[in-house]
Amino acid sequence: MSDRTAGTQPLVEMRDIHISFGGVKAVDGVSINLYPGEVVGVLGHNGAGKSTLIKVLSGAYTPESGQIIVDGREAKIENARAARDNKIETIYQNLALADNLDAAQNLFLGREIVTKAGFLDDGAMEHKAREVLHRLNPNFKKFNSPVSALSGGQRQAVAIARALLFEARILIMDEPCAALGVQETRMVGELIDQLKKDGLGILLISHDLHDVFDLSDRLHVMKNGKLVGTVRTKDVTHDDVLGMIILGKMPEHLMHLAGPGATNVAAQTS
Repeated sequence: MSDRTAGTQPLVEMRDIHISFGGVKAVDGVSINLYPGEVVGVLGHNGAGKSTLIKVLSGAYTPESGQIIVDGREAKIENARAARDNKIETIYQNLALADNLDAAQNLFLGREIVTKAGFLDDGAMEHKAREVLHRLNPNFKKFNSPVSALSGGQRQAVAIARALLFEARILIMDEPCAALGVQETRMVGELIDQLKKDGLGILLISHDLHDVFDLSDRLHVMKNGKLVGTVRTKDVTHDDVLGMIILGKMPEHLMHLAGPGATNVAAQTS
């Protein structure tokens, strides 16, 4: 855990998660956690198991064994609705936005506000959209433009605002800065900082170490379906983390920082 979260209860814990496909152990006894107001990066090469692990939390996959604990209570997350009921939202790399609709229409797509007469209450939806988006980005102004006309950072704001409308407390963000320029990446970083201040927990999936180091408080590193180690970002260098990703083991000088559940993958697979 980070210094800021010491003494608090995790928002979510995944304990000893196992899941296989065709006899291949995609996730093999992995335990991770996430605290309020922190960003935790989940790292590893393609096939490391990080995406599968996160899909267990999002309800896309059901593990063969293990527990998911939300706010100190065991949760059964067998589909996306169950994840949402546990205040868990996933923002995928493609954002899943309808490009031809504006911000408010995207926020309320499938759960539109209607009047007593049964008509769409566009005014109420736009008012709520402005309220939520201004919480994230006070400079957001393109409320009546289709999201196809928005910048990458603005599109991320719309996707995050939609999750907040579901009262999410745990956000899974898949490559949030992929294909964004420097200014837009900075905007996403500012959005994430605001969410941290509001007490949300964020699991960040990214291949870009620079983004991860800029945004994350802690790092969970995986290889071959196992957890290599959990470390505080401020305690490690890029080279340390690259070594964990490639070699599947903690550097000797960091073994005391490995965190609970860490496994020397290299030793087990050599």
